[in-house]
Amino acid sequence: MNGQYPPGPGSGGVGQRIEEAIELIEMELRHAIAYVNDAVIPQVRRESISAMRTAADTLRNLADRFEQRSGPAGQAGTQSQPGQSPSNPQEPRR
Repeated sequence: MNGQYPPGPGSGGVGQRIEEAIELIEMELRHAIAYVNDAVIPQVRRESISAMRTAADTLRNLADRFEQRSGPAGQAGTQSQPGQSPSNPQEPRR
């Protein structure tokens, strides 16, 4: 077992190597955090805004189609004169 690992410099070689590894890990984490903050988050925001605008346009088009099928102001197909009942009354939905 003694020949597997190179000896550390002076006493406390293993502890020193662990500290160096921790410093390297912390440095890599700082770089990863900076990358996420500088590149990933702005890209996600741009794509999210674009997706919300696309969804809003799709919903607006769907609402326009519903409005065209049901007539102005949400009236169902035929318009009746005041005091007259519609020719085809519908049951209320439950």
